[in-house]
Amino acid sequence: MPSLAPVLRSLAAGAIGLVVSSLFAPAARSEEIRIGYQKSSTLTAILKTNGDLEKALAPLGITVSWREFTSGLPLLEAINIGSVDFGADVADTVPIFAQAAGAKLAYIAEEAASPSAQAVLVPRSSPIKTVADLKGKKVAVTKGAGSHYLLLVALAKAGLSFQDISPAYLTPADGRTAFIGNSVDAWVAWDPFLSSTLKQSDARVLADGSNGLASYKRYYLASAAYADAHGDALNVIFSKLVETGKWVKAHPADAAATLTGLWGIDAATVEEANSHRSYLVGPVTKSGLSEQQRIADAFLAEHLIPAKLDTTALKIWTPSGP
Repeated sequence: MPSLAPVLRSLAAGAIGLVVSSLFAPAARSEEIRIGYQKSSTLTAILKTNGDLEKALAPLGITVSWREFTSGLPLLEAINIGSVDFGADVADTVPIFAQAAGAKLAYIAEEAASPSAQAVLVPRSSPIKTVADLKGKKVAVTKGAGSHYLLLVALAKAGLSFQDISPAYLTPADGRTAFIGNSVDAWVAWDPFLSSTLKQSDARVLADGSNGLASYKRYYLASAAYADAHGDALNVIFSKLVETGKWVKAHPADAAATLTGLWGIDAATVEEANSHRSYLVGPVTKSGLSEQQRIADAFLAEHLIPAKLDTTALKIWTPSGP
């Protein structure tokens, strides 16, 4: 009978080879991206609901965890301290406050201008007919929000300063309550609060951001360190945001049906609110940040930030590929 020793030696050598190769082979990539968002982060909320982002990132070995925030500033602070990697859309004013606080952030994407998505509201029966008529009136506004900037520039265009009105600094929910209860003369609101109030109360638009007054862009950001090291993941996220923005505009009823449960607003109002937003996602450019500089300068003049900023000094990440 032939000896089995050569066969066993061959098998043993093969087994040892497999063990050695497995020890030195590159480990399969497995990591997590932590995404911060708000319920009002439309495109990200849809991606979280339909699972499309997880599917797109899976081939890269990347899983997703979601962190919900009630407003934009805490979200960007979480990015700055490293507890969140990527942040869903925040209003144009939010990165300015984060930059003023020294946050090391990177612009990843922007949603193009949506000037009619925020407006100054007055009761339909109000004698206030123009922004100039706000002189001496009590106006509800959320301090530091995009609506605050809209109010500043609307007043300036009408020949008024912020000192010519009596501001009531209120959250959106409290501003709506004050407005409906007639305890303020006007309220500066943004969608979906804007559309909901117009539909459910006897209100009218006194002024919005149209005619170059206030563009109202929204921005997506990450930590500068994450942007430097994870371009592949950010390219996937950017692509899915672009795709989802196009889907919302092409399928308004379906998008509204998805969002109504998340926002607690009827589908018709959601659809109306979404009609005011561009949802056109694109890369951020230095020239495209020109209004960010105007906002920063206006807020400096109002002593809302402590020092002059160069808003193009934040890192700008650029997507690669088609």
